[in-house]
Amino acid sequence: MRTKELESLSLKEDFWNDPQRAKKVLQERSRLESVVENLRDLDAGLKELEGLYEMAREENDEKILVEIERDLRLLEERVRREEITLMMSGEHDRGNAILTIHAGAGGTEAQDWAEILLRMYLRWAERKGYATTIVDIQPGDEAGIKSATLMLEGPYAYGYARAEAGIHRLVRISPFDTGKRRHTSFASIFVYPEVEDDVDIVIDENDLKIDTYRASGAGGQHVNKTDSAVRITYLPSGIVVQCQNERSQHKNKSMAMKILRSRLYEAWLEERKEKISEVNKTKKDIAWGSQIRSYVLHPYRMVKDHRTNMETASVERVLDGDIDDFIEAYLVSQATVENEAK
Repeated sequence: MRTKELESLSLKEDFWNDPQRAKKVLQERSRLESVVENLRDLDAGLKELEGLYEMAREENDEKILVEIERDLRLLEERVRREEITLMMSGEHDRGNAILTIHAGAGGTEAQDWAEILLRMYLRWAERKGYATTIVDIQPGDEAGIKSATLMLEGPYAYGYARAEAGIHRLVRISPFDTGKRRHTSFASIFVYPEVEDDVDIVIDENDLKIDTYRASGAGGQHVNKTDSAVRITYLPSGIVVQCQNERSQHKNKSMAMKILRSRLYEAWLEERKEKISEVNKTKKDIAWGSQIRSYVLHPYRMVKDHRTNMETASVERVLDGDIDDFIEAYLVSQATVENEAK
C-alpha cells in the first residue's frame, strides 16, 4: 500500500536531508490517509444503515424507514463527492489555482458580463471555503471590467477550477441599451495551477519587460499617487501578467512573477506531453461558436454546458456561485473519456 511506502520513507534517517522532498512525501501521505479514513467512515455509515433497515423492516417502523431513506441520500451524496475527489489525480489538481477573466466581443456589455462572472467565482469560492485574492483588475470603459486575475487557495482549487476554462456566453436584454434589445456577450476564463517554488523554471531577466503604473480603481490615496502596479511582459512568448493589489511595488512584482512562472510551467508541461491542453483549447476568438457554456436570460431562462449538455433553469442560483453541478459533470465526463482511451 502506498501509505505504508510513504511511512517507511518518512522514518529513514536521511528523510529530512531534502526538506522539499520530505514536504511532498508528508503531504501525499496525509492526503492518502484522509482518503482511506473517509472511505472507512462511509463504509461504517452504510453498515449502520443496513442494520437499522433490518430492524425497521422487522418492526415495520415507517418512521425509521423514512429517516433511513433521508440518511441514505446524504450518504450517496458523500460517496459521489468522494468519487469526484478521487478523479482529480492530476499533478496539480490538489493545489491552488490562478483564474483570469477577459471580456470579449460586446464592448460594455461584455465588460459587465466579465464582472458578473467575477462575482460568480468569488461566491463559488466562498461556498467551497477557498481564500481569494484579486491580484489584478482592469475596470471597463463605462461599466464592468476588462479583465481580472483571481488567486484561489484551498484543497483541490485547481482540480475544480480547471473545469471552468473556456468561453462563457450571455444572452439578455441589455441594461445599457435604451431600446431594450437583446444582446449576446462573451468572456473567456483561463485557469493555471499555482506552481511550487521548488519547480525549476528558469526565467532570464533579459527576456522580461517590466513596466510600473498607477493602480486603477478604488484603493485609497496611496495607489493613486504611486506607480505601485507592475506589468511584466515575457518577450519570447508575449505573455503579459500584471498585479496591482498590493501597495508595495516589490510585492506586486513578486506576485506577477509567481503568475508568470505558473503560466510558463503550464506551457512547458503541455509541450512535454505533446498534446493540446484545455487551456490552449480555449484560446479561440472570444465570440460565436466557441463557448463552453451559455447563460440565457431572454427570451427564456437557462444555463447550459455544451460539453456535457447539463442544463438548469435556475439562472440566479448559478450566477450566485452554485456551479458545482456543472463542474462535477464535466470532471466525470473527462474521466470517462480518459478511461475509454486507456
